[in-house]
Amino acid sequence: YDDNTVGTAATSGTNVINKAQITPLPGIFIQDEWKFDKKNLLLTGIRYDHHNVHGNIFTPRLAYKKLFNLDNIIRLNFGTGFRVVNLFTEDHAALTGARNVKLRNELKPEKSYNLNINYLKKIRLKSLNLLSFDATAFYTYFKNRILADYDSDPNTIYYDNIDGYAISSGISLNLDLALKNGIRGNIGATYLDVHTINRQIKTVPVLTEKYSAVWSLGFPLNKKFNFDYTGNLIGPMRLPLLGPDDPRKPYSPWWSIQNIQMTYSGKKGLKIYGGIKNLLNWTPSKNNKFMIARSHDPFDKKVSYDASGNIIKTAENPYAMSFDPNYVYAPNQGIRFFLGFSYQIQ
Repeated sequence: YDDNTVGTAATSGTNVINKAQITPLPGIFIQDEWKFDKKNLLLTGIRYDHHNVHGNIFTPRLAYKKLFNLDNIIRLNFGTGFRVVNLFTEDHAALTGARNVKLRNELKPEKSYNLNINYLKKIRLKSLNLLSFDATAFYTYFKNRILADYDSDPNTIYYDNIDGYAISSGISLNLDLALKNGIRGNIGATYLDVHTINRQIKTVPVLTEKYSAVWSLGFPLNKKFNFDYTGNLIGPMRLPLLGPDDPRKPYSPWWSIQNIQMTYSGKKGLKIYGGIKNLLNWTPSKNNKFMIARSHDPFDKKVSYDASGNIIKTAENPYAMSFDPNYVYAPNQGIRFFLGFSYQIQ
């Protein structure tokens, strides 16, 4: 692996050179399914990997499935996992901004322990093809979680393993509907609790929302025309600021992107479609004075520093900021129209 960044940098005397990472990772995976009867199934498995740096790694898994009948199913899953450190393939967005990227220590591989339970309920009535309800609760514990620190220095992103642990837990609900007259719909909602305990201090990562929802509705107007409506709703999330004087809002508002589309299905495989994207014409810039900090000075030529290297306020830079485009949490394109066609050769 070679990305020509600090992720694959090495020292040669007093020089910093680029050195490709060669990572042999042989492994073996074994699993077995136990069928106690037609309604109780158990899946067990274990994976063994040997990493040339991290040594022997074992990741077992366990899955249980209970079928009360074809319309009522419960699944219980437990497993562990690991992720070899390839930082910038996982978080390549860190290199798209103007900040320096630094590693505080040699990074250790992340380990996780996951538990989730799922319940699926299907309802069959004469007036509809299918009504299904799906609920999932999940909990994941992370050890050696690698976090990006945007807060310590407005000009730098620091990466390090946390001195503690991280938790990602929540619940998701989903409802699907399909009627015999062609109407189909879906709505889903998720509550997510993500936080880290680092040196006994609890923090919530930036750009992580607690609440979200998605929905869709489609129905035929007649034999040739179909109408589709889709949307999402995203709750507030903490945003990366450049310091106490940054005038941008520290949390995003509730926001929603909604779209509509009309499709004409003609003869011989021809389809013509058109619609509107971002029907509400919502953009994140409506709630802030600006989105990109100091976009007129991308190389910080007009930024002044004190003796300690901290940015100081000036008449030209009243908020003591440097160029930074990382304050991005939603699409910046407003309402737009589209028209297209497809043709399938039969």
